[in-house]
Amino acid sequence: MTAHAPLRYVKMNGLGNEILAVDLRGSGRTLNASEIKTLAANPATAFDQMMVMLPPRTPGTAAFVQIFNTDGSESAACGNGTRCIGWLERERTGQSAMRFETRSGLVAVSIEDISAITVDMGEPRFGWEDIPLSEPFHDTRAIELQIGPIDAPILHSPSVVNVGNPHVVFWADKPVDTYDLGRFGPMIENHPLFPERTNVTLAEVTSRTAIKIRTWERGAGLTRACGTAACASAISAMRKRLTDRKITVTLPGGDLVIEWTPENRILMTGPVEIEHVGEAGPAAAAPV
Repeated sequence: MTAHAPLRYVKMNGLGNEILAVDLRGSGRTLNASEIKTLAANPATAFDQMMVMLPPRTPGTAAFVQIFNTDGSESAACGNGTRCIGWLERERTGQSAMRFETRSGLVAVSIEDISAITVDMGEPRFGWEDIPLSEPFHDTRAIELQIGPIDAPILHSPSVVNVGNPHVVFWADKPVDTYDLGRFGPMIENHPLFPERTNVTLAEVTSRTAIKIRTWERGAGLTRACGTAACASAISAMRKRLTDRKITVTLPGGDLVIEWTPENRILMTGPVEIEHVGEAGPAAAAPV
């Protein structure tokens, strides 16, 4: 970043999911993987996902958004991050509704207040080739995959779905925080069945209107909140008829409300928080 002026950023979080928002619209600037990793390694700018707003490519959208993981890889969707940049756009323009464009398509955001921001996450995809998987499964509500010994697996028969990025959801029969997700999460993320890697979630159904989850996030690791994982888990539970079609998903960082509409849209509602605004210079980043 030495060839450029200091990079202004907003450090935010969505239920504890650390988001670094950077607005490069009008700057003519982009970021490379090395710069992304440098920002991720600095305590002031450390993030789970980085949302980089670039000039819009489609008329009627506020920005084209690149989403980066801590390892410098790109993600196609981030629900918590989209709520964060939605709030920043509201603060900038006063508008309570806007659309962004990401690799996964157009994303609509509507804002009631900072505690209730709704993102239309689009339509879920269930076909094995759309997730994608490396081999065919005709019923993705439960595929053949297990963790632990063949004759006594710890977890088995997960659901898989793509909600902008691939997710595998294992159904827990005991509290999700009793499993060592940090140990087997990386193995499942990089399993040969998932050619683009995958997010890994443990889900515990607690009622017809509530589930509890923990997630190992592709390219980021254990996270306090993952919006797409909440959507994937909720949709999978609804598809298996374990819950109603509007539920509360409890993550380590708090609650999200997920609704699967009759029009086949996934609506995610939750809060965001601004932590600080800062500038990242050639050697460091510091709040201002």
